[in-house]
Amino acid sequence: MELDRSVPALLLKLGNYPLHHGGVGVVRSLGRCGVDVYAVTEGRFTPAACSRHLRGRFSWPTTGSEDPAELAEGLHGIAKAIGRPAVLVPTDDEAAAVVSELGAEPGLADDFLFPRCDDPGLPRRVASKEGLFRVCAEHGIPTPMTRFPESLAEVEEYAAHGAFPVVVKSRDPFERHRHPTVRSSTVVETPDRLRAMALDWDESPSVILQEYVPRQTAEDWVVHAWWPGPGAPDEGTLFTGVKLRSWPPHAGFTTAGRARWNDELAGLARTLFDAVGFRGIADLDWRRDLRDGRYKLVDFNPRVGAQFRLFEDEAGLDVVRAQHLALTGRAAPRAPFPEGRAFVVEDFDYAARVAYRGDRTDGPAPDCRAPSTEHGWFALDDPLPVLPMLVGRATPVVQRFARTWVPRARKLR
Repeated sequence: MELDRSVPALLLKLGNYPLHHGGVGVVRSLGRCGVDVYAVTEGRFTPAACSRHLRGRFSWPTTGSEDPAELAEGLHGIAKAIGRPAVLVPTDDEAAAVVSELGAEPGLADDFLFPRCDDPGLPRRVASKEGLFRVCAEHGIPTPMTRFPESLAEVEEYAAHGAFPVVVKSRDPFERHRHPTVRSSTVVETPDRLRAMALDWDESPSVILQEYVPRQTAEDWVVHAWWPGPGAPDEGTLFTGVKLRSWPPHAGFTTAGRARWNDELAGLARTLFDAVGFRGIADLDWRRDLRDGRYKLVDFNPRVGAQFRLFEDEAGLDVVRAQHLALTGRAAPRAPFPEGRAFVVEDFDYAARVAYRGDRTDGPAPDCRAPSTEHGWFALDDPLPVLPMLVGRATPVVQRFARTWVPRARKLR
C-alpha cells in the first residue's frame, strides 16, 4: 500500500474516552504504511499513546461543548506544532461535526486535509438520531419507527401505551457529554423499567424511543465506506459485514464481526450517500427485519467506526487508507473483497459471548481458506497498547473491591 509518506495524519477526538480500540486501529493502519501519525490523547499511558506507530501526541482536554472559535484555535495550534498539512481522522461524531462546520470557515483548510460536504451541517444532522430519522423518511430509506419525547409526560404516555421492548438512545451526539441521559443504546424490556430510568432524566429528556426488531427475527449488518461524493472521479471504497456480537447485547457496538459482501445493502448505502451529498468516512449500522426482509438503518456515524479494521482487502485497503489516498491525490488499488475476515474486541467480547450463549454467532466463513482475524487491542507488531487497556479495565474492579471488602476485613480483625 503506497501512501504519500510526506503527508502526516492527526487522530482527532473530542471528549474523554481513553480506552478506544478504534483510535489504536487508526494509528496502526496509517503507521504501518510509513505515515507519521499524531493523535489527541488523554495522557501518556493511554493505549493509542503507547503504540509504536505513533509519531507524536497532543494533550488537549475537551468536552465537546466548547465554543467553535476555541476549538478552531486549538486545532490551529496543533497544526502549527505538526508543521505541515495533515489528514484529519475524527473518531467521534462530535469531532466529525465540528470539522465539517469549521471547514466552511477560512483557516482550517490551510492546516488540514479533510473531505467537505456541500452542506457543512450534514454530519451533525445524520449523527443525530432525530435528524437521521427525518433524512431517511425524506429519501425513502427504511428505518425503525422512532418517537422523540419532548417531556417526561410523553415518556409516561409511551410507557402506558407503547410497544416493548424498546431501544432508548441519546437523541443528539453532543448531548451525551452535556446531559448523559443514557450512555449507550439500551434495550428496555418493560414499562416499569422505562419509568425507573426516567426518574433520573430532565423534564425535557434528550432521548429517542426506537422500535426494537426482535433478535430472533433480525440480522445485524454494518457498512463502512470512504465516499468521495457525487461527481468525484474516485468511485469510493465500500465494505459490508455481519455484526456477530455487540455490547450492550443486541444494541451496542460491535465486539465481533465478519466481512460478508451484500449487494442490496451496498446499493442502499450508495443511494443514501448520493441523495444527501455525503463525503467522507462513514460507519452505518443496519438491522435486517426478517419479518418483512427489509434492511433498516439504525445509526449513521459520519466518521471512522471503531471496528473499521474488520475490512482490509487483499491490496491492504481499508477506509482510513482510502481517505488518505484520495486526499493526497492518489488512486486506490482494487482487489477482491475480504470475504470471511473477522474482527474481535477482546475485552468486551468475553462478556458478549456469555450474553449470546446459545445463539449462533459464528457467521459465514469463506471456502478453501482460513479467514484472517484482527483484534481490537493485541497485535504482534504493536503489543504495548493492550497493557494500559488491561489496567484501565481492572482499575474499577480493584477500586470496588477496596471500597467493599477492605473495610469488612478490618472489622473482622
